Amino acid sequence: MLLETLRAYGSRRLAEAGEQEQAESALAGHALAVAGQAAAALATGTGEQAGARWLDAEDATTRQAQAWAMGHDPVIAVRLAVALAPWWYLRGRLAGEYPRLREAAGHAVPGSDVWCAAHFWLGWAALFSVDLAGALEHFTAVCNTVGDRVQSRALVDCLSGRAVTLVNLDRSGEALGDARRALALARELGYPAGEVLALTVMTVGTYAAGHFDPAVQLARQAERIPADIPGWIARQSSSVLSLALMMAGDFAAAKRSCTAGLAQARDAGDLRDLATQLLIMVRLDLQARRFEDAGWHLRELLEIAVQTDSRLDLFNGLEACGHLCAATGRRADAVTVWAAHAESMRHAELAEPAREARRREEPLRQARQALGDARTRAAEDRGAAMSLATAAEYALMLTTSGAAPPEPAELAGLSARERELITLVAQGRTNAQIAAQLYISVNTVSSHLDRIRDKTGARRRADLTRLALTAALV
Repeated sequence: MLLETLRAYGSRRLAEAGEQEQAESALAGHALAVAGQAAAALATGTGEQAGARWLDAEDATTRQAQAWAMGHDPVIAVRLAVALAPWWYLRGRLAGEYPRLREAAGHAVPGSDVWCAAHFWLGWAALFSVDLAGALEHFTAVCNTVGDRVQSRALVDCLSGRAVTLVNLDRSGEALGDARRALALARELGYPAGEVLALTVMTVGTYAAGHFDPAVQLARQAERIPADIPGWIARQSSSVLSLALMMAGDFAAAKRSCTAGLAQARDAGDLRDLATQLLIMVRLDLQARRFEDAGWHLRELLEIAVQTDSRLDLFNGLEACGHLCAATGRRADAVTVWAAHAESMRHAELAEPAREARRREEPLRQARQALGDARTRAAEDRGAAMSLATAAEYALMLTTSGAAPPEPAELAGLSARERELITLVAQGRTNAQIAAQLYISVNTVSSHLDRIRDKTGARRRADLTRLALTAALV
């Protein structure tokens, strides 16, 4: 707060002296120099932590510089965004920075190095937002623009990115074709980071096609490449090895690999890889019937997903939560969570990979048999009514409680209409949508919510959502 006050005061003094434009330009140049040096450090494993901490400390400066550059110097804006993108990735901010990065990319010359880099990171941002069509568009744009005229590292990177996207679209054959092309080109160019990334993607495509032992061999091959490559690529390769070992049935080796990967991700502050490793650990915990450990790991995964607004991690977390509930006898909760997951996937216009649907078939059949038709339908309807954010809050509650808690005392003094409003908030409705549904004005909705907040002490919409879930209003 003090820093913002000082910055506002300084801006006023500069404006009074007629020097603000010059000062803002100088700040943008300084921010670009800092980001460029930090990005160079982030491109190595040995310099990664120092580069990331430098950008952590300069976050306010780079934000101010980029905001100014977007309106005054588009060249600096796009170069600064591309330099910051690896750090955004590391800190789990890439998906949230998608609009800013896309706007900046619009100022770059198609086919230029900075344009290619911008679309590479835009592709990853779209993947974490589960916008698979958008990811495919960004990676393919680079492949089509530079692929026929120059063999470059950018082409290697975007071929690998497109391959990851194709795997998520259940198009493993095409994915492996792109990954093999990326691997061959990386070796031709002497580009170790691109070689590791391509082998990692080949591993994913291979186990997605059901070939688990060859997938482990590919992951081991990537692990043996000696080079000081970007930490995020090395850790991504490590997490894929953990997954391949698990899929191959070598659970002890998978746990050792995943435990080491979790420690590395925590040390680096790599929220992206941490979420991936946590998901693998949840599945290993469930396989070994370590249900308490599974709950703790799943809760951390969901907290990261909410913090970083990663729909990919939210979808994965909901799917895993359903399996945890089914394994611990909470069949109605399992049905509810899986219904919320399915509804969220439908809204995102995504088709679930067949292998994930198959994993759920037997526990879902058992849950339906135990619950009966009426209770199953009620559980499904409850899940289908949840927004993705509400489903995430519900899953977070389920990771720390084995049975439904009693109705919160805060709800005791609420009227039926006030309970109805809390329910609609928990379903993800905006004030305008609530007003339209209840045939009242937006101001009336705001007044009702203010009274509810005064009665319950729940100041944020997320707090109201938790109340509604605890009381089974949703």
